Amino acid sequence: MEQCVKCPDHQYANIQQNRCLSKSVTFLFYEEPLGKMLAGTALSLTILTAAVLGLFVKNGDTPIVKANNWALSYILLISLTFCFLCSFLFIGHPNTATCILQQTTFGVVFTVAVSTLLAKTITVVLAFKVTPPGRRMRQLLVSGAPNSIIPICSLIQITLCGIWMGTNPPFIDTDAHSEHGHIIIMCNKGSLTAFYCVLGYLGSLALVSFTVAFLARNQPDTFNEVMLVFCSVWVTFLPVYHSSKGKVMVAMEVFSILAPRAGLLDWIFVPKCYMILLRPDRNSLHGFRVKTCSSRKKLSSVKSVFS
Repeated sequence: MEQCVKCPDHQYANIQQNRCLSKSVTFLFYEEPLGKMLAGTALSLTILTAAVLGLFVKNGDTPIVKANNWALSYILLISLTFCFLCSFLFIGHPNTATCILQQTTFGVVFTVAVSTLLAKTITVVLAFKVTPPGRRMRQLLVSGAPNSIIPICSLIQITLCGIWMGTNPPFIDTDAHSEHGHIIIMCNKGSLTAFYCVLGYLGSLALVSFTVAFLARNQPDTFNEVMLVFCSVWVTFLPVYHSSKGKVMVAMEVFSILAPRAGLLDWIFVPKCYMILLRPDRNSLHGFRVKTCSSRKKLSSVKSVFS
């Protein structure tokens, strides 16, 4: 043709390229397979976390729950439940409220989860490495001072989110170029600087938790493996997130929310639930004493061999 006219952004050319057709509006639907899979996973993990929380509350007077600092365990389980529920804000038709709640809820709730894990790890390190009987640091451990990490870290994240929402908050945006023939409705982050500050704070907090967990790697828990799972997911998430567009980007955000939290739930609480449900004989004071005595006997036999 002698003269061609470019279709507007909300339209696209047909196969014959002789007329413009309207693009269909799309987003991450609950009805599509990807939306169903993510929503089903989030719902299943939410129910599982609530069941674990109920199991811990019901058996709160047993040694295994008390030994795992029941207060911090409850806070961690509640924060994990809200983390899984946060995934539903990313699925379905976006609006102004969900765009704002996506980032603030995710940032604050996950900060509570990571800071709680950090407090649990510091408590373990203080109990087994820093505080032999008779030292003043023992009073710091007994007073529950490591628990103050949770409100301090959460307050910093709330401040960052408040600055973000007050300056350039997220808003509804459209992407007419990622998928041919479709206009994708999505949430624009608003201030990318604030967005990366929130993510950077979460990353630095996770790095500190991983470092402290590495110090506690020989202690009786699995914080080191938990933080390794978390860091691995986030390291792989960042390049894939920046190279994806449209609904795939939203799906990657949901995956980055679900995967690390599922790792936290699996590595920390599943072994405890196994002991409570399937090995009740080990979840008693007598069982703990028998286990301790057997461990001491094994240690003494090993020493005698090397001596």
